[in-house]
Amino acid sequence: HVQLVESGGGSVQPGESLRLTCTFSETRYCMGWFRQPPGKDREGVAVMDSLGRTRYADSVNGRFTISKDNAKSTLYLQLNRLEPEDTAMYYCAADRRLYCRGGPIAQRDFGYWGQGTQVTVS
Repeated sequence: HVQLVESGGGSVQPGESLRLTCTFSETRYCMGWFRQPPGKDREGVAVMDSLGRTRYADSVNGRFTISKDNAKSTLYLQLNRLEPEDTAMYYCAADRRLYCRGGPIAQRDFGYWGQGTQVTVS
């Protein structure tokens, strides 16, 4: 069983920051962050493989950083210079393989999901 639990969301003003946290039961996977704005489809934000290699969606424009602490079984997403367009439910996800797949970050590639944490920027 793979279990993921997100936390750290909240309501902030434009330009402020948040750090999202995801605890997970197994660290040796491709891990990802996704988000779903109100009324829109879920989109990939960032991924990190078992070696710590990362890839980001163009939409985050260098403002977000994915990281993890294997000793604490925790994945993070640092959200900086938040904009109203970043308002979304943010999800942690795992693809049960050591290395992330190439190409766009696609939710269909991830079989394990957390419950989501809400980020509101207004």
